[in-house]
Amino acid sequence: MTETNAPTVQGVPGQREGTPGQATMGGGTSLVTDRGRTTISEDVVAKISGVAAREISGVHDFGTGPARAMGALKGRLGAENGVTRGISVEVGERQAAVDIDLVVDYGVAIPDLASAVRDNVISAVGQMCGLEVTEVNVTVDDVYLPSQEGGAGSGEGARVR
Repeated sequence: MTETNAPTVQGVPGQREGTPGQATMGGGTSLVTDRGRTTISEDVVAKISGVAAREISGVHDFGTGPARAMGALKGRLGAENGVTRGISVEVGERQAAVDIDLVVDYGVAIPDLASAVRDNVISAVGQMCGLEVTEVNVTVDDVYLPSQEGGAGSGEGARVR
């Protein structure tokens, strides 16, 4: 018996587009098939979102003031750097929504930065998880000023010594 050359879903052998019971996601992969269901946890989507957002130039940090203070304390105690700090997600069977609290570098155009973060998160989550990202809400909580580094009079980061 010869198999026809019907299109496959993103190169997945034997998985044809439009197979009954199959939901094709933005990345072209299927999370619900006749053979079972794939569930992706909120932590996974939050980590992917955090890494994707960090790739954008002008993003300095994540989280609200208290969350950043807690993160700094945890860092001093040797805890893992929180990739998901400032990021919350809701994940359904086929869709995800992402909320990101971030700190931007001074001088960056915030609307352009938010758009770039949004686009990169949607792309990364779609490609890696196969989820349709319905929204990425970006909240800018602070602006990082280079003079904030090291504190006044410490000599660190000074232009003239």
